[in-house]
Amino acid sequence: MQYLIRKLPATTATALALDDAAWDQADLARINCFRPESSPHRPRTTVRLLYERHGIQGRFQVQDRYVRCTRTGYGSEVWKDSCVEFFVEPKPGAGYLNFEFNCGGAFLCSHIVDPTRTPEGFKQFTKVPAEVARRISVQSSLPAVVEREITKPVFWQLRFFIPFTLLEQYVGPLGELNGQTWRGNFFKCAEDNSHPHWAAWSPVDELNFHLPRCFGTLQLE
Repeated sequence: MQYLIRKLPATTATALALDDAAWDQADLARINCFRPESSPHRPRTTVRLLYERHGIQGRFQVQDRYVRCTRTGYGSEVWKDSCVEFFVEPKPGAGYLNFEFNCGGAFLCSHIVDPTRTPEGFKQFTKVPAEVARRISVQSSLPAVVEREITKPVFWQLRFFIPFTLLEQYVGPLGELNGQTWRGNFFKCAEDNSHPHWAAWSPVDELNFHLPRCFGTLQLE
């Protein structure tokens, strides 16, 4: 799998709004490789990425159902809610960062070098501190809390902005970005609802999103 991250003009604002016309410049990736452990619910989920000199930003759009969202704190178990995720490995051998967002806009992120599972999480990883994560901008079209499951079809969007300085804090200097080749993946999932599901852009060969071997190619324009 390969995705081209288009470059925005230098005059672009740091964080795009959900309905900004600039999103039309971005290529579309579909998150439609569902794990067989999923329920019959198959939400149509797409993502668009763009970058400029300050950072990378993305917008997920989801035609969903059975939506629920109860976690509000940074670092909470957002993957159990209706959730979208972006994993990115900017440099080989330097680990990857996982950005996981529930539909209410709460999120978590970590720097993971060895994703072997342990009782503490992973064999070698660092949770990004809240004071660092505040540099990430997130906006969702849904309320922060959806306690009662939305069983009817619902469309929601979430956009994020991640400064390159945050990535560099964990993987080192990125250098000249034009034409770089990164690796990564996009996901859609939900666990604490009536119709659990797990989907990826680049398919994973087991029920585990933390599989760098399954990442696709992210090509910076």
